[in-house]
Formats: sequence, structure tokens, C-alpha cells
Amino acid sequence: MRLLVSPDGDGYKVLPSKGGETVFHGRLEVRETSKGPRPAKLRVRRDGDDETRQPDEFIDLARMADGVVYPASADGFGEMAELLDAYDVGLGREEVCRLCLVNGRFTSLWKNDAVLYDGERICVDCARDELRREASFRGVSSATRDRLNDLLRRVGEVDKVVALLEGSLDPELTKFDEMDENVAESVPVEDTPLSDEVRELLEFDSLLPVQAESLGAGLLDGNDLLVASATATGKTLVGEIAGLHNLTEGRGKTLFLVPLVALANQKYDRFDDLYGDRFDVTQRVGSNRISARENRFDPDAGIVVGTYEGVDHSLRTGRDLGDVGTVVIDEVHNMQDDDRGHRLDGLVARLHEAHDAQYVYLSATVGNPEALADALGARPVEYEERPVPIERHLTFAEGTEKGDIVERLVKREYNQKSSKGYRGQTIVFTNSRRRCHELAGSLPSASAYHAGLSGGERKSVERAFGEQEVAAVVTTAALGAGVDFPASQVIFERLAMGIEWLTVGEFEQMLGRAGRPDYHDRGVVYVLAEPDAVYHNSMERTEDEVALDLLKGETEDVVVEYTQEAADEQALANVAFAGDEHRRVSEALLGGFDIDRALGRLRDAGLVRGDEITRLGHVSASRFLSLEQATTVIESVEAGDDPLDTVAELELLDANE
Repeated sequence: MRLLVSPDGDGYKVLPSKGGETVFHGRLEVRETSKGPRPAKLRVRRDGDDETRQPDEFIDLARMADGVVYPASADGFGEMAELLDAYDVGLGREEVCRLCLVNGRFTSLWKNDAVLYDGERICVDCARDELRREASFRGVSSATRDRLNDLLRRVGEVDKVVALLEGSLDPELTKFDEMDENVAESVPVEDTPLSDEVRELLEFDSLLPVQAESLGAGLLDGNDLLVASATATGKTLVGEIAGLHNLTEGRGKTLFLVPLVALANQKYDRFDDLYGDRFDVTQRVGSNRISARENRFDPDAGIVVGTYEGVDHSLRTGRDLGDVGTVVIDEVHNMQDDDRGHRLDGLVARLHEAHDAQYVYLSATVGNPEALADALGARPVEYEERPVPIERHLTFAEGTEKGDIVERLVKREYNQKSSKGYRGQTIVFTNSRRRCHELAGSLPSASAYHAGLSGGERKSVERAFGEQEVAAVVTTAALGAGVDFPASQVIFERLAMGIEWLTVGEFEQMLGRAGRPDYHDRGVVYVLAEPDAVYHNSMERTEDEVALDLLKGETEDVVVEYTQEAADEQALANVAFAGDEHRRVSEALLGGFDIDRALGRLRDAGLVRGDEITRLGHVSASRFLSLEQATTVIESVEAGDDPLDTVAELELLDANE
């Protein structure tokens, strides 16, 4: 047993301790006698009861103890030292946790780990208690508390860890991990089976590893491939090589399909610039519910850049895409998207039915590449290495503080230059177009970028970023889907897109925009998480929970699932496309559904008659209407409602999906 005595007003706390546990709480008063200081009154509190003991029991206790100590930080122990010396009991000095003493505990810091708190050394348990209070005040999740405790063990300072909850950018604290680069050697073009004509079109001296691996998997032999490779590893060129090879061999045109109009515009400009002297390049983007739109579409062109919906509209309405030799589906992981996955699945099935071509599927984020490749009838080509290392950082901040943190990060990055001579530039992801403009307006040298901008406005931002005239772009999901901005830093100002939390796959794809091998030495990613924050009452997790789930998570498997609404829409699209052969197309979908049930619902609604599509069904299929929306049209026509009111209602339904 060890005995600790500590100043307590006009007396002393008395804390006997065994095995680190306090035996009882006592208080000793001392009186001055002719022989010096002597015990005068001893009160003991044990099991909630107070009792007065004989003062000499303190001396008995001191003599039985293995050691009598007092806090190294305390003064005024001459009296106690004189008292114990009179009874031949030694008194030692020891560093103990002051907060433990306040709470009636005895914890030696000479025999236990100590943590700094407001410049003072305290025990680990008290440090955790202080951190827990701070975390509870800010409403952080249990997962975040675990993260904070891990950091506390590592850095040994409560104030530093608490600062992380206030947006600290101390890299010792914010750094979550580093994704190392590990890139294999490039392959000289002359060592590949590419034809001289294709080599001349590519204007490259060598191919990157994923491109060489794709050649080895039979890219030039017409094999269908699923290429799963990190952002900026060169997988887009795999699709281009296949298309150029088949074009120059007279095997038909190339369809290069992407999920967004903004991305289609950028790909169109790039392909037209690179290959426009040799092949006509055209564009086929989607239709909205009011009118079909075709931008620069030439059915005789050798290269067609289109959105999923744009090309699917052609298939659903019977428009001839011509002799197709290569189909490249970029961002094929969108098959798992709750809202659009079934449409991409249907598009792939309809394309296979319409065109006996070579299919190349591209993605940076597929959790099950072998299984997906097998389902698509393709060979998997996986390349997991990154072209540059990426540091991932996590800090926490209230929503009102995030703008200031973003500004500091953007300025810091823009003031740096890589060894290749490029300034650091940033992509900031947020959750809405309105927030894009708010943030961009508060940052120096920043532009908003999203699908709501006109084509000219987007091109202006792309040019300014490419010429390093702006330090940052603030965007929503548009850039996450692969629009080509050579940024060195990515900041997640919010971890939601609209009212949905990001998936691990989306997060991985977006953070992969940080760092380009031709521009940067490394990429940097910052996740700004607001404790206890949600952006819609349907969100069950908080942003700080989501942040750790995303940083620790594994990319999701691509699995296509059908709701009844999705089944109805795809069944209708297949009837519009294939007539009485529609069952064969529906059975080729990766996601399954009850075809007869869907047909029954379509027939009851008057969209299909037998196995033939009706006029109303054709309009619904061509406008990508759900059965619910088509029913709204029917009911409004029968009721004689104003068509504009019907259109407005449809748009409202769409906004609430």
C-alpha cells in the first residue's frame, strides 16, 4: 500500500492506494504542540459514509505503507514532513495527476503514462475524460471518439486533439494515411502490335502499364474488356486504342459513352482536336422530358461521343447509329446507382442486341471486377497502382467554419509549385449548385462548375483552370464523374451529393482526381467533416461517421438491382426497341425482374398492347418516363388539364425521386 497526502485547505487529503485503487478518502487536520506538529482530527469517507477516527490511526497507516508521498507540484509540506519525521516515517515527493486528486483519486505519473492538458501533465484516463467532454459538447459520433482517442495516444496532447474538432490543419493530426505510388515501367510503342497508322494517331512514344496489359488481354483481337484502374492511369486511352484500331481496319465507328453532358462535351472537344483531321467526330447527348436535343450529331461520323441517355434515346426511338465497331462504356460502375443503374444496364443490353461490336468497359471503382466482367462477357484487366502518391487528411469543423478552412487550404496549395513547374490547384466538392456558388464567391480566384452552367460558361472555367488562372473550382458530382481537371488537391467540403451520402466508390473516384503524373509530385485530399451534421432528415448517419466509413471502406461491388418502377421502365424501353423480340433483350439484363408482371402493368396502363408499343408508350419510352409519370399524363389528358400544369407536375415528381 502507498499513502498520498495532499494539501487541502487547512488540512491534508489522505488517500491510501492499493494496486492503483483508492482504499478510502480521508482528511487529516494537524495541530501544533510543544513537540511539534501532531495529528489532531482524522475523518474517513468510505462507501458513502463519513466517520471520525482516532488521529493516531494516520500514523499507523503511514507506518504500514510502502511509501508516503505528496504531489511534486505542491508546496508547504514542511509541517507534514516534520510530523512524519517525528514518527520515523519518510516522506517522498511524487508527480501525480492533479485532476485525479480533485476527484479523490491517486494516480502516479511517474509510474503511468502522462498526457499534456493546458500545459499540465495529467493521467491518460483524465485526458480521455476531458476529450470525451469536448467531443460530447460537439456531438461527435462514437467512431469519431475512437479516432480522437487513437490520436491522443499518438500525440499525447489533449489540446492538439481538441483543436482537430475546430478545423486544425496540423498535418501530424489530420493525416489519415498515404496511398503510395507504385507504377510499373511504360512500354515503348515500337514494342507493341499497334499499327503504324494508329501509332501516328496516338503521337505517344510509350504506353502506360494498364494500356500494355489491355493489349496483352486481346484488345486488338476484338476481345471485350472490363478495365478497372485508378484515375489518371490511362484507361481512357484503352478505349481510344480499340476504337482507332477498328476504325483504321474498316470495322465500324466508335461509340464513346459517358454519364454526363459536361463530360461528353469535354471528350468531344478532345477527340475532335486529336483525331478530327482523320475522322469526323460527332456528339449525341440526351433528351429532356420536353424536347429531344441532338448536338452536332452526324450518323455517318467515325467517332460518336454520347451520354448514356443520348444514345439510349436513339435506340428507343429507332434511329440508326450506323455501322458500329467499338462501344466504350466509361464509368460502368454507374450500373449500381439506385436512380440510373437500371438504365445503363438496359442500354448495354440494347446495344448488344443492335450492334455486334467490341465492347470496352472502363471504371476506376469496381469492387468485384472479375464477377462484373464475367456478367458482361468481358475479360477483366485490373491495375491497382496509382501514378502519384496521395495523402488523405481528415479534420472536423462546424459548417460555418468550413469556408475559412477551404480558403486556407486553397491558398496554401496555390502558392506551391511542383517539380514540373505547375502551381497547386484544387477541386472542392460540395453537395449543391447553390453551395457551389456560395463557396466560389467567398474564395479568391475560384469558379463554380456544375451541370447547370451553359456550355460556354463551362468551357470558360475549364480554360481558366487549364491555364492556371484560377486556384480552385467548386463543383458537385459533375467532376467526380471524370471531367478532366489537372488538380493537385481535392477537398470534400461536404460528404453528400444532394440528400444522399457519398458511397465509397464515389468517394474513391472523386479523391482520385488529386494528383496527375504529368503535372504533380503528389496529390492531397482533405475531408472536412461536421460532427453531428446531416443534410436531410432521411440521413441516418452523421457526417463525421460517414467520413470515417469512407476513409476506411472498401469499394462496393457493382450489383444491378431493380425496383418495380425500374422494371416497368426497362420492359417498356425493350418493347419500344425490339418489338416482339423484347423478351430476349430483357433476359440479357444483368439485373433480373419478373418480365410478365412488368408487361401486365404496362398493358393495364395502355402503354403496351400485346407485345407492341402504343403511341403513348412510345412517347413514355422516348422521354424516359416512369409508369407513375406516364399515368399522370394519361389522367391529365382525360381530365382536360392544362398541359403546362402536367409538365410542371412531372418535373416536381422528378425532383422528389
